Amino acid sequence: MSATRHAWERAPRGSESFTDTMVTSEVFTKMRISRWGLRFTLLALFYSPIHSNLAAQSEADVNASIKKFTQIYEAVETNFADKVDPDRSVYRGAIPGMLRTLDPHSNFFDPKAYALLREGQAGHYYGVGMWVGAPQGKVIVMWPFDGSPAYRAGLRPGDEIIAVNDTNTEKATVPQVSSMLKGPRGTPVTVTTRRVGSPEPLHFALSRDNVPRDSVSTFWLRPGIAYMKIEAFNETTSHEVDQALARFPESQIEGLILDLRGNGGGLVQECVNVADHFLRKGQLVVSHHGRASAETKFVAKHGERGREYPMVVLVDHGTASASEILSGSLQDHDRAWILGESTFGKGLVQAPFPLYGNSALLLTIAKYYTPSGRLIQRDYEHQGFYEYLSRSEGHYDPKDMKKTDSGRTVFGGDGITPDEKYDAPKLTKLEAQLELMAGNTSAFFFYAPHFFATHPNTHITKEWKPDAEAVDGFRAFLTKQGIPFTAEDFERDRSWIADRLREELLITAFNKDVSDQIALRNDPEVLRGVESLSSSKALLDRAHETLASKKSAATSEAH
Repeated sequence: MSATRHAWERAPRGSESFTDTMVTSEVFTKMRISRWGLRFTLLALFYSPIHSNLAAQSEADVNASIKKFTQIYEAVETNFADKVDPDRSVYRGAIPGMLRTLDPHSNFFDPKAYALLREGQAGHYYGVGMWVGAPQGKVIVMWPFDGSPAYRAGLRPGDEIIAVNDTNTEKATVPQVSSMLKGPRGTPVTVTTRRVGSPEPLHFALSRDNVPRDSVSTFWLRPGIAYMKIEAFNETTSHEVDQALARFPESQIEGLILDLRGNGGGLVQECVNVADHFLRKGQLVVSHHGRASAETKFVAKHGERGREYPMVVLVDHGTASASEILSGSLQDHDRAWILGESTFGKGLVQAPFPLYGNSALLLTIAKYYTPSGRLIQRDYEHQGFYEYLSRSEGHYDPKDMKKTDSGRTVFGGDGITPDEKYDAPKLTKLEAQLELMAGNTSAFFFYAPHFFATHPNTHITKEWKPDAEAVDGFRAFLTKQGIPFTAEDFERDRSWIADRLREELLITAFNKDVSDQIALRNDPEVLRGVESLSSSKALLDRAHETLASKKSAATSEAH
């Protein structure tokens, strides 16, 4: 399910200190701007700390540039055919456009966006605890978080939010509703919804609370084989990893599947702390250096302390930034077998520079390199911005050839190339159609409220599977919605449809975590990962032999 039109009462996770989170222009929010505000903002940009370190441009040059820009802006504001929106033209136009000439990841944040970005790194917020979206234009509950005030009160996926307290929200946007749902801990809020099958609106009296947004989820795939998913790297991620491994406990782990698919990055230090748990003490995790910054190295300070077991890391095109640092370090030290697609290739270091009016400039200051010296960043100078973000298949730099600890050849300049490529099974035409019914949201999601409205007495357990009647009911729903398909297509995909229907209904019957676990146990790439643990074991054995050989050679030379 796409997150582009969904929110959970705050902005995407962001950054503080060194970061390399994937950030797009969608996170910009509006802030009123006057001509004086425009000038102050431009002055703040030009006289930021980064500019004070660069003497190439004189103060006169800066003032001349600002004057030229303001003259152009005033001409546009006075003469353009339609009324000019200053927020859009400056904060979402001129400034991002200027930064876009530098690289795809430098960004400017107005006060609201910067505050949300900083809030996102905390791993929690205060609100009612649910993901909301508007896949068909109306703001609805996508799902409540397990244990949250919204979950405990009984809100369900598909509930349309028509009012928050006394404010009608039938024409409100997702950000507007999300803002209304947030608030200080302990404060009351009433959410009114329209639910399929209910003749009258439902009123839920909630008390806002601390809502943790854990970045790590784990469970046993089978005895001895553990699964760990890291969604992003925020302030609590390494602590979550340590806690999760202790809960298994780690002494019982014979193999670990580490899922970094879709992980867009986050706080670099948290990524380093996670790597520290799996590498040996003193091993290099990542280094970075740039034109105006000296080389900085991050090493494992504590190490795995003998807790070594085979690991397979799952990656895809959405694996970016800090998650590439982690997968690259594990690959270079032969600590894990990398399975999946080539990663995004985002290896630029961004540092925040606070500016006038609580805004900020997130500026690229250096590039990241894996322990073997590979550049993670792929080329962005010879393609357009949207072509770059789409991450079509790239090409590694043959000149950036390095060796892992055991002597395996690896290449840089195009993200992290997996040790074993995995191509996910392609969906049939009907399957793809059902996954994207409206607003990047599946037909199964829209059917779930109808199922529970027409089957109020159905008892769904975690082992429950849709019978023929349930699947045929979904088929009738599709026909009523005007979705074209043939009887042959439906029968061909019936087994897949039943599995997806089960996963979606389990979200309402239990929660999304339960649904995700069941889906992941049947995920073909996860199952391939389990099979590939033997390849990771062979890597570890080879690395031990190489290390022993080096120690033996060093001892011989000493004598």
